[in-house]
Amino acid sequence: MADLRGFDANQIDPASDFDPIPAGKYVAAIIASEMKPTKAGTGQFLELTFQVLEGDYKNRLLWTRLNLDNPNATAVQIARAELSAICRAVGVMAPNDSAELHDLPLVINVRCKRRDDTGDIVNEIKGFSQKESAAQPKPETVPAGDNTPPWRRGK
Repeated sequence: MADLRGFDANQIDPASDFDPIPAGKYVAAIIASEMKPTKAGTGQFLELTFQVLEGDYKNRLLWTRLNLDNPNATAVQIARAELSAICRAVGVMAPNDSAELHDLPLVINVRCKRRDDTGDIVNEIKGFSQKESAAQPKPETVPAGDNTPPWRRGK
């Protein structure tokens, strides 16, 4: 048994459903990282926890695993390429510890995929890029339904 004295559910918002968020690009930051052993015990992966920082899904958590120590050389190559993309997105090119990547905003590309074992739809992070700074010019946006070619639009 666990001692729960002092806990009052009236004072705490209940946990919400963890349905996957829609596919798209989200500003997020790594808030936790940990090396964990693989299920087979033949290597280790770096588990990164991302927290969405803006928009309708602010504070939602997403995870990715990077197989940095694995007997499968292709898995390691993919993981190192993803880590390189993360490092470039947050501007830390040669981290000595994964904690150096924490709390730095970046853009994650989230996809939805169906799990093979359960058929459930889950989120998967499939890309990382720099967060656009406010000082950078944004591309011209086109109103929905405007089929006028760009060279014919007036400014």
